[in-house]
Amino acid sequence: MKKKITLLLCAAIMGTLCGCNETMNLTAEVKEASKHTAALNFEVYHQLDFNDTQEAEFAVKGLIDAPEALEIKDEKGNVIWSQKAYDFITEHDQAPDTVNPSLWENTKNNHAYGLFEVMDGIYQVRGYDMANLTVIESDNGWIVFDPLMTVECSQAAMELIENNLGEKPIKAVIISHPHVDHFGGIKGIMADEEAADSTLSISEQIESGKIPIIVPEHFTEHAISENIYAGKAMGRRANYQYGVLLEPGETGKVAMGIGMGQSIGMVSFITPTYEVKKTGETIVIDGVKMEFQMTPGTEAPAEMNVWFPQKKALWVAENCTGTLHNLYTLRGAQVRDGAAWAGYLLEAVKKYGNEVEVTFQSHNWPHWGNAVAVTYMEDTAAVYKFIHDQTLTYINQGYTSDEISNMIQLPEKLAKNWYTRQYYGTVAHNSKAVYQKYMGWYDANPVHLNPLEPSDSAKKWVEYLGDVDKVLKLAKQDFENGEYQWVAEITNVLVFADPENKEARYLCADALEQLGYQAESGTWRNAYLSAATELRNGNATSLGKAASTNGDVQRNMTPTMLFDYLSIILNKETLAEEDFVINFVLSDISEQYMLHIKSGVMLVYEDTLSDTADVTITCPKNALLLLLQKNYDGIKKAAQIEGEIKYLNLIMDHLTSFEVEPPASFNIVEP
Repeated sequence: MKKKITLLLCAAIMGTLCGCNETMNLTAEVKEASKHTAALNFEVYHQLDFNDTQEAEFAVKGLIDAPEALEIKDEKGNVIWSQKAYDFITEHDQAPDTVNPSLWENTKNNHAYGLFEVMDGIYQVRGYDMANLTVIESDNGWIVFDPLMTVECSQAAMELIENNLGEKPIKAVIISHPHVDHFGGIKGIMADEEAADSTLSISEQIESGKIPIIVPEHFTEHAISENIYAGKAMGRRANYQYGVLLEPGETGKVAMGIGMGQSIGMVSFITPTYEVKKTGETIVIDGVKMEFQMTPGTEAPAEMNVWFPQKKALWVAENCTGTLHNLYTLRGAQVRDGAAWAGYLLEAVKKYGNEVEVTFQSHNWPHWGNAVAVTYMEDTAAVYKFIHDQTLTYINQGYTSDEISNMIQLPEKLAKNWYTRQYYGTVAHNSKAVYQKYMGWYDANPVHLNPLEPSDSAKKWVEYLGDVDKVLKLAKQDFENGEYQWVAEITNVLVFADPENKEARYLCADALEQLGYQAESGTWRNAYLSAATELRNGNATSLGKAASTNGDVQRNMTPTMLFDYLSIILNKETLAEEDFVINFVLSDISEQYMLHIKSGVMLVYEDTLSDTADVTITCPKNALLLLLQKNYDGIKKAAQIEGEIKYLNLIMDHLTSFEVEPPASFNIVEP
């Protein structure tokens, strides 16, 4: 790349770049695979062992029942989940040129949906959402694991179970970790009033006849906060990661390693009633014995595996998923600890490896047989450990994040395992996560300490390059030669310099499209193709469909979370000259807080009140939601206000950093 830039600069300086009015036939239409992409994809058939069908066989093993066509609708008749949309997969004997053959195999496996028997007494509904709904048969009912993302999908999954295995009461719900695709559908299988009393011990909860909701320690904190503070940005970026803007098809969305995507129904939340805090804790529910293994900081900040000694079965949550997972997720999140992830899997092998006969999980299919299950866990651990260790090796040799991501390659035996292929996470971007964890964003080159904004930098590039038409002509030739990454880079510079340059937009889109067709990672494919869509047609946020919420998550935010979020959306610039204090007395939970707005910053003091506050607000905790909504009349009705109400209004008047409710619509691939 450096050589290419140097050549272009020299040409500009020497005045050799001339105007070019030739048409390049660049259009906004979706294109087919180029000859270079088709050849690269075909080569995958020679790189991997397609005669090894273990994962394909496991994906359909134990099938009990499945509808001929699966589409789940909400109460208004809107399709909120569809496997039918992917039926085009069955029309091909092998992958079309526009899909990486390895990703095509994963897509076929994820298109296997229905009710499956894991073993006697353990069943899964797979393919009814991105995650699996699992039930364990107890003496008199079901213990449910991870009730999917949305209410409608969870209801449909339980209906399939009941139609085939009989209707039984739910004895407990266990949620492996606090990502929404694992808890959002809980009100599809139970109601608030059915939940056990969280003030009781776990044995008393079980004896009460109500339903315990069992989660790892700190679950609620992370479930509510992880996607709230940066939730607007994550939501927009998730459009690219999950292919929200794309239609399923040979040139569109396919699977992404852990499923087909996210359902778009109703997300719900019920506060858990019991948190497991230590490895080795054992709970018996209606005859089913469970031993918990805590795995914090792996795929989620709070996560746990569960061992069933009576069945020799190990629930590995999302710590093993039949694909390489993310140490960093493209939507944006805190980086995960690859070394800890590997360590917990090895701990599971040490504790349960001599006895385990099946591992099953919250995405994809189980792995049967002691040797298979142990190797599966060890290989998964080895991949994360390798990425962690090798990245640090390169770091200590002076290589930067971008250099490492282009250098690092898994050992051949690990790279060829179907269940650790890069369908969701990739070795490249996971190595960047390790770099970020240890070194942060700075690569030690002072030139990068405070770079220009992308648009300003792009305009200088164009000024130095000279004739944009000539640059486009060169880029078009490089496109014809299959140099898609470089073409995407240079044309995106032109787009940032001039977003109205249609030829630059279309050529950048064409290059990104070919990169998408080549990608083995479903999330990378989604990102490339989503960017191509927006370059061709403009910002498509309004066309994206996402799950909705009934407010459960917001209502369960702690006061500290609510005040933190209030501080984030506060317009700090317009309040820079203000200095005032507000007391909040939360009457229903007997908590008190002092807010000091100082130079536009909201300082929050817990368990503290000021004797000289400008205004004191006494209200229930959830009345704080009215502040976020800028509901002036609502807060006046819900609260007792002593002092100058103008300071309360001043906060609501300046909640203008961004709107809370509508989805974010900022541009990604253009200024």
